[in-house]
Parts: sequence; structure tokens; C-alpha cells
Amino acid sequence: MAQLKICGVRTASFAREAERLGAGYIGLIFAPESPRAVTTSRAKEVVAALAGTARPVGVFTDAAVEKIADACADAGIGIVQLHRRARREEVVYLRGRGLEVWTLGGGAPGDAVVFDSSHGDGERSLVFGPYRTVLAGGIAADNVRAALASGADVIDVSGSVESSPGRKSSVRLRAFVRVWDSLVTRKEG
Repeated sequence: MAQLKICGVRTASFAREAERLGAGYIGLIFAPESPRAVTTSRAKEVVAALAGTARPVGVFTDAAVEKIADACADAGIGIVQLHRRARREEVVYLRGRGLEVWTLGGGAPGDAVVFDSSHGDGERSLVFGPYRTVLAGGIAADNVRAALASGADVIDVSGSVESSPGRKSSVRLRAFVRVWDSLVTRKEG
């Protein structure tokens, strides 16, 4: 059964709520140009607030792998998502620093590969391989059934649980999770 990732989380309170509602992963975006960006100190606060059932994922676009590894170590993050076409040596370096590595489809595969329909630089069509698959890009309550039917291991949700870019909404999160739970329960039952 697919796990849920809520990405672009910026506050400890929202991270706790997402975790309480069943998110398996909390995405923290380290891209200064994003309205969802966090600093290392903010990420550390969010990670510290988690109870341990959701795993934090540091999402990076252009940073050097040395800086990525240092930021993850400082914030207590064990999974790094290279939201770019990663090179094999980047994956090897980050794994050597003890990190699980997720990469964008179309680049070197990591422990998981992210297929994001909203990202112009990566492979958008779900391709299965010797890695876990993450489906992202425009997933909302009205299309989560199709996302789950894809067979992806992780469903990555961000904008559909926001009131505006970068502003997560508890109301929208709870509405999404109600639909998610009804589909997951039916599938498991």
C-alpha cells in the first residue's frame, strides 16, 4: 500500500498534524526560490516536533551535495530528495554520508525515484525499476484514486493542501486525508 508524503511543510504544528493524520513522510524544501522554502534551523524545529512515525525528507534543487549532506545532518534528516536530474556520483556521495537518496526520474536512480508531472526537467511517466517509486505533481482529492491505482510506493501531495502557495491549510489537509483514508481502507479491506 502506498504511503503519503506531505511536501512543502514549513511549520512544526502542520508537520505534527500531517503525521497524526497518517503521513509517512514530511517534505522540507531547501530551495530559496520556493514559497515553501525552509532554512536549516526551521527544518530542525519541524523535525524535532515529529513523533517518529513520519520520516522527514529534505528536498533540494541546485545545492552542492556537500552542502546538502551538511544541512541534512544539522537538521536531523535521513532522506534527501534531489529534485533534479541527479548524477550517479551525487547519489554515491550522499549514500556514503548515510543518507537515503530519492532522485528525479530521468537522472541516476536512487533508493526511490520521483516522477513529478509538474516538473519540466524530469521523466513524468511512472517507470518501475529496482527502486521505490514516488508519484508527485497535482495530486488532489479528486484524482488520488488514480494516483493510488498507479502502483506507486509513495504519493506526494503539496499544493492541494494549501490555501495559497506555501501556506498549508489544516482544513484542506483533513479533507484530503478523509478521501485518502476511504480509498486506502477499501483497498486494504
